[in-house]
Amino acid sequence: MVGISGVGKTTLLETVVRSLRASGKQVAVVSFGTMMLEEARRQGISDRDALRSLPTEEQVRLQTNAAESIAASDDDVVIVDTHAFVNTKFGYYPGLPERVLRIINPTSYISVSANPEEIYRRRMNDTTRNRDRITVAGIKQELGMQAAMVSACSVISGSPVKLVVNRDGRVDEAANDVIRAAGLNGA
Repeated sequence: MVGISGVGKTTLLETVVRSLRASGKQVAVVSFGTMMLEEARRQGISDRDALRSLPTEEQVRLQTNAAESIAASDDDVVIVDTHAFVNTKFGYYPGLPERVLRIINPTSYISVSANPEEIYRRRMNDTTRNRDRITVAGIKQELGMQAAMVSACSVISGSPVKLVVNRDGRVDEAANDVIRAAGLNGA
């Protein structure tokens, strides 16, 4: 599941997991960035938002380690919470490059979006993270980049991609879309 900052991915994931667990499924949610940060902490990096300023070679190493840990999971359902790209000083870096896709072998992609104005408002109200300042036009550009990156992931892996819009006040509807798209509603 990918989504730019402010689409409400965390809230959506919480709703999806609660629903799946209520139906008796064993579900794990793995935050790709958190797994990368755990490894980076061993090197003295303590700020999650600092990961995007690391040299590309270091990001590659951290991504590969995180992917290998995810691939080793034996849960019924593993949802990987990540971003389709990371905005670095070098440009947009893929959150799921080909080598990572080959390791985790995803069965489907959920691309979460929201109205750009809603995203902007959510970001401006989030005081828990060290986020870059951005405009609504910049958010529209990020949504376009996300669509391009997740489309490339789908082509590389041969797995389908579902676009889910997470509108304010309608997280249950978006959660049902995610569950249906992943084929988990009747399994």
